[in-house]
Amino acid sequence: GGPLPIVAAGDPVLRRGTEPFDGQLEPALLARFVEALRETMHAAPGVGVAAPQVGVGLRIAVIEDPAPVPDEVRVARGRVPQPFRVLVNPSYEPVGDARAAFFEGCLSVPGWQAVVARHTSVRLTGQDEHGRAVDEVFTGWPARIVQHETDHLDGLLYLDRAELRSLSSNEAMAERWAQPTPDQASAALGFELP
Repeated sequence: GGPLPIVAAGDPVLRRGTEPFDGQLEPALLARFVEALRETMHAAPGVGVAAPQVGVGLRIAVIEDPAPVPDEVRVARGRVPQPFRVLVNPSYEPVGDARAAFFEGCLSVPGWQAVVARHTSVRLTGQDEHGRAVDEVFTGWPARIVQHETDHLDGLLYLDRAELRSLSSNEAMAERWAQPTPDQASAALGFELP
């Protein structure tokens, strides 16, 4: 019961990659684990959490985004609400060449954010928690969430893809870079956007 502790960057479980899920947890235990991931994500709060972030090396993640943002942010970032979803053995591939760069954070790297250029549209394949096939295209901010959480399952952190000149504390973000896009940060900190 209750949220699970979140593993911080530096723990090897975040860098090993995960084992495909093929029934290692019997259905009742899988359901309990999924609910624990959901509680952990809500408590953090975050819009996704992957199994390695709670110390479990299985290819499972959850996402959910109520997207409580102003219209200006919603339009600039393509941030629309996403219902609670369980991703089992997910992988993604880009749809088209378009990329967008925005500040991104991570529950396993608390207190920091950096600009990450990601595909604006991806095709996600995998299963849900009941073993049903998932084959769906995500665009905008939901595509970013899918990429971020799937990367965790491959042993990658957002910092591996970030423009490190943009690395900012949460305090600096709130004070200087809270605009809907990172254009001002790009000019002031000296990094290029796609």
